Amino acid sequence: MKAFNTPQIKAGVFYVGVRDWNRRLFDALIPLPQGTTYNSYLIKGNEKTALIDTVNPGFEQELEHKINNVASTSEIDYIIMNHAEPDHAGAIPYLLKANNRTKLVTTKTGAQAAQVYFKVPEERIMTVKDNDSLELGGKTLKFIEAPMLHWPETMFTYLIQDKVLFTCDFFGMHTAYGFFDDEVDELNSLAQRYFGEIMMPFRSLGLRAMEKIRSFEVEMIAPSHGPIHKNPKRILESYAKWTKGETKEKVIIVYVSMWKSTEKMVNQITEVLLQKGIQVSLHNLANADIGEVAKDLVDARAVVLGTPTVLGRMHPLAVYAAHLVKVLKPPMKLGAVLTTYGWGRGALAHAVELLGPTGLEVVGTIEVNGPPTDSDLDKVKLIGEELAKKIKP
Repeated sequence: MKAFNTPQIKAGVFYVGVRDWNRRLFDALIPLPQGTTYNSYLIKGNEKTALIDTVNPGFEQELEHKINNVASTSEIDYIIMNHAEPDHAGAIPYLLKANNRTKLVTTKTGAQAAQVYFKVPEERIMTVKDNDSLELGGKTLKFIEAPMLHWPETMFTYLIQDKVLFTCDFFGMHTAYGFFDDEVDELNSLAQRYFGEIMMPFRSLGLRAMEKIRSFEVEMIAPSHGPIHKNPKRILESYAKWTKGETKEKVIIVYVSMWKSTEKMVNQITEVLLQKGIQVSLHNLANADIGEVAKDLVDARAVVLGTPTVLGRMHPLAVYAAHLVKVLKPPMKLGAVLTTYGWGRGALAHAVELLGPTGLEVVGTIEVNGPPTDSDLDKVKLIGEELAKKIKP
């Protein structure tokens, strides 16, 4: 029989989640170069047993085997559903079928989601709200509603006696490597990437959640993706900056170039910004990792969009990038647009149209017919200098 690792992270608290080493795409959108995990935690009290979150569909049996290493599915009194997305809640029907007395514990909104997505009967659901608690015998769970992080029903669960905060997606990251935070060399970069991909559009609600947990004594943060934070101060400090929208003297440049004309202007503005002491993150959209683009949007103060014209509009990859800026709602306030065209204009007008609702102050734009001349590059230089001037405090 295959052996399964079920480490104990606190007395009576066991990790029973799984590692998905080979997954390379999430939501048919987000690249996963290091795979991911679906973290689930079994808590054994003196009287009751609770499971915090479950796993992605397809891993139900592995979860069951891990539970059976330290207890039994027949012993589970409660499944705590912090978040209804299938990568965390996908095994709920399997476990409820295995034990007909197990109750699902979730928010009122979560109860509706459980009925829609997993067909959980109403009589098997226990709803909780802010500051409600659940006694397991020597272990007490406290619930904290955290809506829109990143679905409406999300909540956190706090294990009072052991000072462990279970936060589902919040404070998470996509990597199958490392069990604790100090085992992951790229921890902050992976966390920032994940925040940009998932949490950035909900910064204000994230800030509200941070306020809710400020008074808690937290010795360990146990998210549902990535490593467990046994040194929570580090991730808390990073999230404090990101949820407040703190930025650096940094520009993210996203561009696509068909015949190098746009690229020449991008190279020019890059050099100007570097000369002015501005940090630059450059992404060629033809081969960019969208997760890295999202990461750099988290703390950049400005964005430069470069695109050729394709049939009177921006290049499709540039449209995608502009859409990301629009929907991810990064804290940046400044922008610039560099466009080229051959036999017909249109990219610049299209860019201004798409970026308008973001509220960005567009510091400069240029629309060049064919390859840029020295005069054109001088204009790009001026745009770069003006952008640098506004970025510096």
